[in-house]
Amino acid sequence: MNSRQRRGVILLLLSVLCALGAFAGVLSVISDVNSKVGPEVTAYRIKNDIRPYTPLGPGQFEKITMPERWLPATAVTDLARTEGMIATTTLKRGSLLQADMIVKRPALEPGQQEIAIMIDAATGVAGKITPGATVNIYATFAGERGTAAAQSRLIVAAARVLDVGELTPINASRDDRAGRATEAVPITFALTTADAQRVAYAESFAEHVRLALVAPGTTTPPDPRDRTYTLDKDK
Repeated sequence: MNSRQRRGVILLLLSVLCALGAFAGVLSVISDVNSKVGPEVTAYRIKNDIRPYTPLGPGQFEKITMPERWLPATAVTDLARTEGMIATTTLKRGSLLQADMIVKRPALEPGQQEIAIMIDAATGVAGKITPGATVNIYATFAGERGTAAAQSRLIVAAARVLDVGELTPINASRDDRAGRATEAVPITFALTTADAQRVAYAESFAEHVRLALVAPGTTTPPDPRDRTYTLDKDK
């Protein structure tokens, strides 16, 4: 082998070594990226804005993939979890669907029925009452002229809220009672027949019907002596 051939062999070996070094570098970069990113998993993104308390279905979401290590622990990875669920707040388009954005829609228990009434949005709801909440329902009645004092009554204790509708204008010309709200929210309750009758009566004849949110975990019913109030009780 002459000197020219030896130089050719050396250059060839150097080329092979450089190629192996470059390949090892690429593998190192890929390995480093994989170690930082990790395997990809399935998640779901919201297609369009979803308003609060809207029933959810698979058509409202689109499937995406993302690195598992970047996926929040609360992310929904199986759309079967949305069955029978409603949105708790406004779900924005493009947001990642997470478990804390949805809750199970309240259902009726045996012996209950649904009844919906309009509640003054300012004094009766104030944005704090949501499906699944427990409320006390109060009604105020005007006293008959010269015979009875005006009074406030707790007509239903621990009523369960099934649904909260949208703010709705009320045609004031249909009701001549002073101080009647011009905007209200339809609230649906799960009630027994007797309680549903009480609520229907109050909605028709009371001056006002208001809701009081009951603290979670409260199990003690109101004292029967506190169910009716008149001003003379404070004298």
